[in-house]
Amino acid sequence: MSQRTWFITGVSSGFGRQLTDQLLARGDHVVGTVRDVGKVADLIERFPEAFHAELLDVTDTAAIRAVVERSFARLGRIDVIISNAGYGLFGAAEELTDKQVEHMIATNLVGSIQLVRSVLPHLRAQGGGRIIQISTYGGQVAFPGNSMYHATKWGIEGFVESVAQEVASFGIGVTIVEPGGARTEFRYGSAQVAKLMPVYADTPAHSFLRMLDPKNGLAPGDPARMAARIIESVDVEPAPLRMVLGSQALESTLATLRKRIADFETQTELAASTDFPSGE
Repeated sequence: MSQRTWFITGVSSGFGRQLTDQLLARGDHVVGTVRDVGKVADLIERFPEAFHAELLDVTDTAAIRAVVERSFARLGRIDVIISNAGYGLFGAAEELTDKQVEHMIATNLVGSIQLVRSVLPHLRAQGGGRIIQISTYGGQVAFPGNSMYHATKWGIEGFVESVAQEVASFGIGVTIVEPGGARTEFRYGSAQVAKLMPVYADTPAHSFLRMLDPKNGLAPGDPARMAARIIESVDVEPAPLRMVLGSQALESTLATLRKRIADFETQTELAASTDFPSGE
């Protein structure tokens, strides 16, 4: 196990914090971004040489570029970039405000895109590296009451899958991580909920309320084990394009993809009917 240097966004809680704790414990170096340095004061004190906190709001593209430039200039080489910053927003589409929609896109989608774009020149210059995009099995599967969250995750997965093909020849590996439900602050604390409309009270749009209440059962995913699998993936060559974490997540993803393929296969004649006839 070689010592590596990691750049991780959103390390104050959830997967970002789990990853950082495990990496520092094994002797790696981590640059971690936060919006409040106070939330990682313990790491700064315990690992003054190995951990460096950077203030960053990923909705600020200029700030992303400045932090990335500063980090590569100071460290010389960064082996792994983990794009993790993001949050959940629940509610039916019409329950969301314009401000909520815009902020979610700016954080989960545009922020992740701009981070990847900012690190690529440095990874190319150093002869390679690894990019890990934290997504969700909700990047393949859609549930009611999650429309904007899905929009950002389906969007970032398309972007990252395309980028993976663009940069493979430079020795840059790219992995999309799709965790299922896990016992993190994301699900039980930091998730935002729209101002609910009574008209949706008895519809699938509000089914997420049951999921967010721990009294109805905790999520099956162990954040520590998920973080360990993410770390281990960096030693896999070539980089796996996708990793689904959680048996429940994998089962749901496979069922959704099988249904999607079956639906497409019924459209063979329809699709062909719109082509020019052979020879034209």
